[in-house]
Amino acid sequence: MTNEERQAEMGRWLLQLGVLLFFIGLLTGFALPVAANPRMALSSHLEGVMNGLFLLALGAIWHRLQLGPQAQRAAFGLVVYGTYVNWGTTLLEAIWGAGEKMMPLGAAGYSGSSAQETFIAFGLISLSVAMLVVCPMVLWGLRARTHA
Repeated sequence: MTNEERQAEMGRWLLQLGVLLFFIGLLTGFALPVAANPRMALSSHLEGVMNGLFLLALGAIWHRLQLGPQAQRAAFGLVVYGTYVNWGTTLLEAIWGAGEKMMPLGAAGYSGSSAQETFIAFGLISLSVAMLVVCPMVLWGLRARTHA
């Protein structure tokens, strides 16, 4: 498989994963009335929808990135991890009625067990690092092409 073919395949995967996350985000909206913390369920709903759109946007421009094969794989993995963990972590906060340690405004006084709060902290910190790494990679990959 050539680099261009691999890049096109990754773009298709990002489009599919974006539609899936958008759909999951829509479904999460139905969890608002039954969640332990409805405010965090709303956050999870919005994260799913917005991150799904972000994956769709990246999938649409992925073929334009000028990154080597390893950098492409790293960026792909980081962005999929970051977007899905963002949705999933906020959903767990809503279900558990947790999140006071990392998201006091969204948690609105809800606090989970020590293990739950640690799990949430790991998810939020790791997804933040992933997204802070992937965004400059994509910016770099979109640099102007040079013509030989």
